[in-house]
Amino acid sequence: MAPEDFGAGVVLITGIQAAGKSTVAQLLAERLPNSVHLRGDVFRTMIVNGREDMTPDATDEATRQLRLRHHLTAQSCDQYTAAGFTVIAQDVVLGEHLTELAGTIKSRPLLLVVLAPQPEEIGTREAGRGKVAYDEWSVRALDEVLHRDTPRLGLWLDTTGQTPEQTVEEILRRAPGEAAVS
Repeated sequence: MAPEDFGAGVVLITGIQAAGKSTVAQLLAERLPNSVHLRGDVFRTMIVNGREDMTPDATDEATRQLRLRHHLTAQSCDQYTAAGFTVIAQDVVLGEHLTELAGTIKSRPLLLVVLAPQPEEIGTREAGRGKVAYDEWSVRALDEVLHRDTPRLGLWLDTTGQTPEQTVEEILRRAPGEAAVS
């Protein structure tokens, strides 16, 4: 499908930290007319005092804040879509939270893309980044949550060895027919 064939709707890109979500989402948004790149993590970073981040032993408050972040993401997706934009939303959304967020986003079409490079590739990417994503989580532990606890919704891509541009090309080609969530 050509970029101009994407209409108003949502493309939700998820995966573990350092999977390439931000880079791929930005490149995809740049290829589509009338597009928005929505970084779900911005809602987490807006909390100045009292923020509790997700950890392997998450508190009830950390989970509540994660669900709030996802709710705000869904509302923003729906508002931008109603205004005629294609929204490329990206965030780490794993386990039961993926089903919840997909159900909270009302806009359709909703295309879900999971970036799932091999853990060794994640380690290499993490080492080359200017920021540290892994502190309380290890790459393997988060990858296990992705593969063991996350429902197989949408299009799962093993992007090991792909450039971000190649991943965008694969999304453009495959997502319209394989990534739709009802």
